[in-house]
Amino acid sequence: MKKAIVFALFIFFIVAVNAQQRPYPTMDDAKLFSASTTCVVLESNQFSFYNAEIKAAVDKYWKVTPVKFISEEEFNVMKTDPSYSFIVLTITNFSNDKSGSAYDFLNLLLGADVNNLDELPEFCAIPLSFAGAPEEEYSYKLGLIIRFMQYHADLVMKNPTTSALRYLKYYNKNVPEIGGKTLLVREADLAPEISTVEKIAAYYKYPVKIVDEEEIIRAVEEKDKDVLIVHKVGPDGVKQTGTCLKMLIGTDDAIMYYFDTHMVDSKNANGLLIPDLKRLARF
Repeated sequence: MKKAIVFALFIFFIVAVNAQQRPYPTMDDAKLFSASTTCVVLESNQFSFYNAEIKAAVDKYWKVTPVKFISEEEFNVMKTDPSYSFIVLTITNFSNDKSGSAYDFLNLLLGADVNNLDELPEFCAIPLSFAGAPEEEYSYKLGLIIRFMQYHADLVMKNPTTSALRYLKYYNKNVPEIGGKTLLVREADLAPEISTVEKIAAYYKYPVKIVDEEEIIRAVEEKDKDVLIVHKVGPDGVKQTGTCLKMLIGTDDAIMYYFDTHMVDSKNANGLLIPDLKRLARF
């Protein structure tokens, strides 16, 4: 899927800059964001599946600021105005990923009068998929991702001096709370050696259900209590190497409970691994 003008603007720095290296918001930025109108940047393709899904998710769940939907051309003009914040798709490379893999991220940025887009204060960045992967890979979770983005932005606004919020690993402090919650995961998001409930049970004592996307959609929409879903992003198709990002997000509270990454190779599959289960089961 081509990301057109927005991605063309980002292309000059994505190969060198990690999304988490953009400026962390200051206290003044936090005040500006809370008073801003959040603009959701839509793709230029009027038949874009992403456009329909992001509109539905934002209309249903975004409450922290007023919202408007804008084109990529409008974003080019408005991006320097701090009275606006932006939910925008970007492509990102990781500096420590020598495979050259790229990933689609959903970013929440504050407008600022700066020379480069990588200087815009960043309130949240969450990976969606391997770059160019079908939107179906993440669209069924987009509502929950928007809820998490809003939760994270609210934390940053309340705690702008807490720089640890720059990194999603901040949420690993919630790992001890996972016990007793039910984990919903697709078989495709598990390493082969833990691809069944029976195999998982050898390393992880808490409830796990291997489900299809429809069950995850239902849990997200109904905000099932004490349920976590696996949001996994990794190399797609014929690509055999690259970074695999693994997240656990609550369907009831939209809080992230776990974040980790590993390099996919001959020994480490593109999915949740045994070491992940062991880490989660320690508490």
